[in-house]
Parts: sequence; structure tokens; C-alpha cells
Amino acid sequence: MSACYACGMTQGHATLIAGLPTTNLTLYREIRFKVGDPTALMLLPQACGGVERLLLIRDIEMDRARKHARVHRVACAAEFEPASGLSGDRETATAQAVAECLRRASIQVVHTDRTLPTIYAHFIQLAGMRVECDVEWGILARRAKDEQELAWLREAQAATERAMQLASRTILQARAAKDGTLQLDGATLTSDSLRTMIDVFLLGEGYDNPNSIVACGPQGADCHDHGSGDLRTEQPIIVDIFPRNKKTLYNGDMTRTFVHGAIDPLIARMHAAVVAAKRAAIDAVKPGVTGEAVHAATLASLAGSGFSSGQPTSSRVPVMSHGTGHGIGLEVHEPPLLAAKAPALIVGDVLTVEPGLYALDVGGVRVEDMVAVTTTGCENFNRMDEGLHAD
Repeated sequence: MSACYACGMTQGHATLIAGLPTTNLTLYREIRFKVGDPTALMLLPQACGGVERLLLIRDIEMDRARKHARVHRVACAAEFEPASGLSGDRETATAQAVAECLRRASIQVVHTDRTLPTIYAHFIQLAGMRVECDVEWGILARRAKDEQELAWLREAQAATERAMQLASRTILQARAAKDGTLQLDGATLTSDSLRTMIDVFLLGEGYDNPNSIVACGPQGADCHDHGSGDLRTEQPIIVDIFPRNKKTLYNGDMTRTFVHGAIDPLIARMHAAVVAAKRAAIDAVKPGVTGEAVHAATLASLAGSGFSSGQPTSSRVPVMSHGTGHGIGLEVHEPPLLAAKAPALIVGDVLTVEPGLYALDVGGVRVEDMVAVTTTGCENFNRMDEGLHAD
């Protein structure tokens, strides 16, 4: 990157983000560099009116950071040792060096976000500077995905879809035993065994995979039940997969519902209504439209199919018991929500759209795609069929 770029930062003011890039995802997004040591990004005003992005990092990571991090300059704590010396504790030393660097740059006010570890504020304040936290800073930036982030999310969702196709084939190609359990290769197919197949597949694709939802029959009436026990024919099986790419740290998230064998007419009605509601919600997604309005489109579509919202309390009476979706990126659940009081959408928002219906004694039906808000509407990252017998 060039030495600096103009952005009108006030002299005497600096911006700081610090922590571990592997866990402080705001910091990781800013530098696009993954490291498990204390790290600090400082935006320092320059005499030309521009800003220098200075990365303070462990000495043995400096060469790698110079090649890959989105910064102008890379330094280590030893280059900014205060008169009192540096601690032998790595995080403390990094915080001390940050304070000394800011002091040498004649900074009076340090602007930061909600993620700053307290130890950095402590040493900055000891050095006589003021720390100001903007609790909203970085939120819109995280929402507005750039082209690299969009490519990484498309990649993650494509891998998630391949895992879902594996789940679909496994369920639908199983054999139903006389007791209704699904049999595969001489063993009963269970929620746990299917989850393991999904995990192994995604491991080979380069993904960490949290505990996927594989909820069969009445278990699926609770939208957060991850499922357990035998999978059975003629019952709805909700499969919800949300893996994280080990290299980029961006997530996929996708849900489909499958039925092996004959389909209960109520499940068929629920599924048709959910698919129609998802399409209505996606049609409503565009810049300036609120997440609340997208959720309202979902509820209106479901109402038109004869279904309402609420919590399932009656046998075989399906209801929608959650919001329409959420933002996604470096975390599976990010702002904005698609629910009541949700804000206006912006270009670059990436969202899940996942209406569902849930009924006691029957189970649930949920179908989920991932979409990105564009200047004219949205792009759907999913291609897989929505059908209960999809393969």
C-alpha cells in the first residue's frame, strides 16, 4: 500500500483497534491477516493530510505481515519501548508500546470501537491521552462487504451447499426398515451419524463445522433443537449447516428440509408456504428497505397461505416462531436482523433468508438461502432445489 491516503483525520487524533486477529474479527477484517498474538492497528494522521495504517505485531510475524496485511507500515513493540521498559508479558508489552507510539506521534485523543481490550485503554490513559469509544464504529463497515468478502462468502455457501447435497442423498437413498427407521449400509441412520458425515465432508473442504442441526419429526418443532436419535421415514428432517472456512474465517449457512418416503399433506402445505415466503422475502430485499419490512413480507406471505406467527402450542398447528433471517460474514449471526425494529439494508449486506413453520407432534419445515444486497436488489448465492425430495 502507499505511504498514506487522505481521509481528513484531525491532527492530534488517532484510531486504534487491538486484540487477537483470530478472535477480534473487526481487527481481522481491517488487516485481512490472521495471527494468534496481540496485535494493534493504529491509524495515525500525517502532515500531508493523509493517514498511515501502522500495524504493531510480534517481531517474528513482521515479514509475513509486510507481505499480506492491509497496512502501510509494520513494527514491533521493541521499536516503541517506553522509558520504563516493556513487560515480559506479550499483551502488556504490546499495550505499552501502543501508548508510547501514540505519545511520540503527539496524539491527544484515541478513538476506538467496542472491541478494544481494557489493557490498551489503561496504558493510553496512563500516558495522558483520552480514549473515546464509538459503540457504533465499524458496524456499518462490517455490514458492507467488499468484493473479496463477497467472493469468500460465495465460496463458503457453495461448500455448504455441497454438504447439503450429501445430506440429501444420504437421507433419500436410505432404506426404510419395518419399524420406520432409516437404514444405511446395515446400520440405523441417526442424527449423529449424519452430522458426522457432514463434518468429515466439510473437513476435507477446509471448514470447521459447528454442531449441525439434524432434527427429525417432532424434535423439529423446536427450531433450536439440534436433533438426536434415529432418523425415520415419512417424517420431516430439518438439516441446517453453518460451517466456517479455516483460511478466510467466513461462514456459510443453509437449511433444507427433507422427507424420506410419503409426505404428510400438512408437511406438504407447510413446505409450499415456507418456500413461497422465502421467495417473497427475497423479492423484498433491496437497499433502503428495512429488515423489518422484509420480515413483514415473510409474515404476509405465510398469512396468505393460512399460517400465523408465534410459538407452537397446539398439535398439528404450524406457526412461524422466529425472525426471517440475519446478517452473516465473519460470524454466523451478524447485524442486521430481518425482524421487528431492524434497520434499513445497505449495499453489501449479506443475509440469510430462512422462514420456517413448526408444529407440535409433527415437526418443522425450514428453508434457508444466503443473499447479498446489490444496488438493484439482491444476489442469491444458492442453487440447490428446495424440494422435500431434493437430491
